[in-house]
Amino acid sequence: MQATERTLIRGLALLFAASGMAALMDQVAWQRLLFAFFGVDLESVSLVVAAFMFGLGTGALVGGRLADHDPDRGLYLFALMEAGVGLYAWASPALFTALGATLARADHLAVALVLFLAMLPATLMMGATLPVLITVLVHRRPNVGWATGNLYSSNTLGASLGALLTGLLVFNWLDLDQTLWLSGSINLGVSAGVFRLVRRLA
Repeated sequence: MQATERTLIRGLALLFAASGMAALMDQVAWQRLLFAFFGVDLESVSLVVAAFMFGLGTGALVGGRLADHDPDRGLYLFALMEAGVGLYAWASPALFTALGATLARADHLAVALVLFLAMLPATLMMGATLPVLITVLVHRRPNVGWATGNLYSSNTLGASLGALLTGLLVFNWLDLDQTLWLSGSINLGVSAGVFRLVRRLA
């Protein structure tokens, strides 16, 4: 394995772990935002989980097609999606506050639908990242199983760490807005790290 290939693999594993950590911080924080505005109930929990699952699945489908269309630009696409998720995380407290005020008298089903759609931009981008990075690695080292396992394990470990840290530590020190500012900053840091990695590989 060449030095540049090792740099790419290690760099993407680390960055994708950080991405997974930020994603779980977002999920937990958005869940609590919905609790704050619409109450603690099964519908709030189901809504966030459904938005994440639908967004991750649909985003994976879209991301795979985008990556296949131009695999040479996959790293740039990943960087842009991470930046998009980060900016959404920063904006989401204000967005959810505005929606809470606007939908205060709306039908419960309408509220659920609007909130579901409001979370989709971020969850779609989250879902698209894995197939994009798989395509990047397979383009350089044609082994789909290895690429998928390497990336998925890194992202899952990062997500586990994010859920653990958010529940046990972050919420003890930060409020919801600050937590989402932190997670968004991690995403933007991942985006910047990708561009730095590209420069190192050039």
